[in-house]
Amino acid sequence: MEKDIKIELKHTTVENLKSFSEILGKDINTMLEEALEEYFESQQQKLMEKNLFDENAMTNLDFDEFWDDLDI
Repeated sequence: MEKDIKIELKHTTVENLKSFSEILGKDINTMLEEALEEYFESQQQKLMEKNLFDENAMTNLDFDEFWDDLDI
């Protein structure tokens, strides 16, 4: 099932797309695809780093190991 996506861009963004399209000799759709690919890769990297941090924050010690050296 395919759904339409409505995309709205600011006027300055559209102007930048046109300008860079002319300067770089690239199609606007190509530039948008490249930008989104970089965005997705960046976000995926951030998620992987967060998951790694979350895993490292967890302890795998059992109750006795955790409390063994604690003086009360």
